[in-house]
Amino acid sequence: MSFLSGILNTVREVIAVTKSTAQGMSVTLSHIPNRKDTISYPDEPVHIFKRFRGEHYLGVDENGKELCVSCFLCAAACPADAIYIEGAEDPRPYEERISQDHRYAKVYQIDYGRCILCGFCVDACPTDAINHGHNFEWAVLTPGELTKDKEYLLANYWREPDVTPNAKQKARAEALVAKHPHEPFNLVLVD
Repeated sequence: MSFLSGILNTVREVIAVTKSTAQGMSVTLSHIPNRKDTISYPDEPVHIFKRFRGEHYLGVDENGKELCVSCFLCAAACPADAIYIEGAEDPRPYEERISQDHRYAKVYQIDYGRCILCGFCVDACPTDAINHGHNFEWAVLTPGELTKDKEYLLANYWREPDVTPNAKQKARAEALVAKHPHEPFNLVLVD
C-alpha cells in the first residue's frame, strides 16, 4: 500500500507543478501581443514622477546665496554616514557673502557609494538647503567619482527641469554649470 501511495503522491505533485507552470506561462504569453512601453533613451525623454528621489542638489535663495548654514543636521540624520561637512564663519557684510547667513559650508560632500537615498537629510534640513533632484545617471569609471562636492551639488540645482536663474542668480549659475558641464537632464516630470 505504501508503494502505491508513493506513486499517487508523485503523480499529484507532477500535476500540481504542471498546473502552476501552465498558469505562469499563460500570464507570460498573454503579455506578448500587448504594446510594449519601450523608451529610446537618450533620444526620447524619460518620464519621471516629481516625487522621484534622485541625486541631491543644494539650493540657493532669490539673491543667489547658498541656503546651507552648516548646521550638520543632515550629516547627523544620515544613516549611511554619506555626508561630510566642514563649516566656516564669514564675517563679511551680507552683500559680499556667498551664504545667506554668517555660517556656511566650506566643504560639503555626499558619497553616493554609500547614500541610500532615504531622504532623512532633506527632512532634517531646517533651511531647505538640500533636496532630492531628478538625476538618475550616475555611471562612473571609479568609485571615487561617486563623491560629489558642494559646487557639483549647487550646479545640480540649475540642471533641474523647470528651474531658471533670475538676474541675481544668473552669473553664479552660469559659472557653476560651466565648471561642472553636464547635459541637462532629459526628463519630463509627471504628477
